[in-house]
Amino acid sequence: MIDTIAAVATPPGVSAVAIIRLSGPCAHDIAQRCFIGLRSAEPSPGAMRRGWICDPQTGERLDEALAVYFFGPHSFTGEDVVELHVHGGAGVVAACLTLVLRLGARLAAAGEFTKRAFLNGRIDLAQAEAVADLISAESERAAKAAVQRLAGGVGADLRDLRTALLERLVEIEAHVDYPDEVPEPDAQALAQCAQAQHERVKQLLQDSRGARVLRDGLVCVIAGPPNAGKSSLMNALVRTDRAIVSATPGTTRDVIEDRAIVDGVVLRLFDTAGLRASEDAIEAEGIARAARAIDDAELLITVIDGSEKLDANGASALQRTSHAPRIVVCNKLDLGTQGLREIRERFPDIAAGRNGATFIAGSVLQPRTQDEIRCAIARLGWGGIIDANQALIANARQIEALTRASRALEKVLEAVQRGHPVDVASAEIREAVSAYGEVTGDTVTEEVLDGIFSRFCVGK
Repeated sequence: MIDTIAAVATPPGVSAVAIIRLSGPCAHDIAQRCFIGLRSAEPSPGAMRRGWICDPQTGERLDEALAVYFFGPHSFTGEDVVELHVHGGAGVVAACLTLVLRLGARLAAAGEFTKRAFLNGRIDLAQAEAVADLISAESERAAKAAVQRLAGGVGADLRDLRTALLERLVEIEAHVDYPDEVPEPDAQALAQCAQAQHERVKQLLQDSRGARVLRDGLVCVIAGPPNAGKSSLMNALVRTDRAIVSATPGTTRDVIEDRAIVDGVVLRLFDTAGLRASEDAIEAEGIARAARAIDDAELLITVIDGSEKLDANGASALQRTSHAPRIVVCNKLDLGTQGLREIRERFPDIAAGRNGATFIAGSVLQPRTQDEIRCAIARLGWGGIIDANQALIANARQIEALTRASRALEKVLEAVQRGHPVDVASAEIREAVSAYGEVTGDTVTEEVLDGIFSRFCVGK
């Protein structure tokens, strides 16, 4: 028998209101035993009732509260659900939760409410993952993209694709089993179906780049020699004095992390120690940490002092940061241009913006240069402005599944083009059908489900 679960559905900490959520066959019974409404009317779906939460054994009042009843299957989980809105003090919340657990509920596991919604057919797996994305969204654009995924459009789309492929598979297998009675399916019709689906999946995968960075953010490391202006750039991007700015070389001795939002994408910014040889043990450790951060960067911003002679440290930094997409900022041009001239002479490819680099000359203290850097971050980091309405495939699990579907569809097209019998493509069709089902949850394993929902917060 399915048991009744309960958990606090609001974040921990002192607040005006906290919500204790119950779901399961005994949710209403437990609430009726501990919640005494100020009026004796029967609860109506979705209506708030004011009353007291009381211990039925002692009659002690624990809190004045509101209760909201939802009736399955017309609830988030598809089961009977009750939400108790209590005052948000830690002691009150703990006492009320302990009471409902004593009355027959058990503490919900992480993500168990959403998992029940999925298992009861209220949402598909892509929508369930969108719930977690919406909760963790750190920008308005990321939240909007999560809402689009929560609406279920991608699941409905993939289910249509899956149904169409299954129909083709049934035709093929019927012909294989009954060749004298069922004619061989039309190879061209199969090719047209596979081609159309391949184009749709390809588009979803193309849009997934922007969707992923909206969901997960982008690791952006600011690197370069000492006194180039790295900390000034960090402060400009986060719009606060986050890093200490000083004319003394070696001021930054550790990796400083903060966050900034560019076009709705959260940048995980890392300001690093100046790259140079140092005999100071503490500074040397900071430089080693900077090197590790550079290796892990998804996007690099290399800052060089363009007003002074390009020394060995600056040249080494330009060479050390060439492995990832990067922006090279020739800084401090308001003070001079000697370094800029030398970069153009010694590193013409960088100055011309070739080999994946974007070259910006100016001063990070000037708004115009800051705007150029932000535009370059968007262009290199995720290809420019992201359409949140199209950011439907966002996580690695979904991307991997659709990549397999794309490869399978390519093989189907190849088999038809080579004139092979259509039944040769059966295995690839099944692979694509299975991949679609992994995104929507139609063919996912229990182990995968447990892994997905374990990342949710308790109470959701």
